[in-house]
Amino acid sequence: MQLVDSHGHLFSAQFDADRAAAADRARATGVARVLLPNIDHTSIDALLDCEDRYPDLCRAMMGLHPCSVKKDFERELYVVEAWLKRRPWVALGETGLDLYWDKTTLGWQQEALRVQLQWAKQYRIPIVLHTRSAFAETAALVEEAQDGTLTGVFHCFSGSLTEAKQAIALGFQLGIGGTATFKNGGLDQVLPTLGLDHVMLETDCPYLAPVPFRGKRNEPAHLPLIAARVGELTGMTTEEVAEITTANAARLFSIFD
Repeated sequence: MQLVDSHGHLFSAQFDADRAAAADRARATGVARVLLPNIDHTSIDALLDCEDRYPDLCRAMMGLHPCSVKKDFERELYVVEAWLKRRPWVALGETGLDLYWDKTTLGWQQEALRVQLQWAKQYRIPIVLHTRSAFAETAALVEEAQDGTLTGVFHCFSGSLTEAKQAIALGFQLGIGGTATFKNGGLDQVLPTLGLDHVMLETDCPYLAPVPFRGKRNEPAHLPLIAARVGELTGMTTEEVAEITTANAARLFSIFD
């Protein structure tokens, strides 16, 4: 069984004590790739070091997280653009909008996202979208930018069936994580109808650990628990879920080329 963790912060300081062991545990459970989303200029060194240390496992993205969009966001974008020019990246991300923590920066966030949507098209790479409490606002900007060439994923998706269909209609995939295992996560109302044609799996580690590890540090080795729950919701075996979602991730991100 081969799995892809399409969104994991293995470079996080929470793994400093056991990162190599966490990578080994991931491989042992069938995780073949962990895609690393950048946050801002402060995370780049750790991001690249993680990719360099585990080249068989990790692939890095480049982007600016909406929670790092402040008054000086143009400086942050300058750094992102410089790195986009320097080397290939598996995706642009993570970016998007976040209205959960701070609504006052929405205008800056929207401007930063518009720029990054254009870069995703310019560099012909998928874009990875963070949409916490901001699905409609994010989808509106994606629709505005979509010219038939924009691809990507709504990461950590936990929305409604209507929102899922809207994301897919925009040409995007859905990243499904530990929320699928939560009693009131809502995905039990979405996945049985939606199916897996546009779904990939993720941990978002070290956050959002699946049951029975909820509240503890998450890691890529927990991905089979998410796959198993998705299988329960869709009437598939864990192996079937792995096969479909890995193929979806491989197709979008070109990670096995």
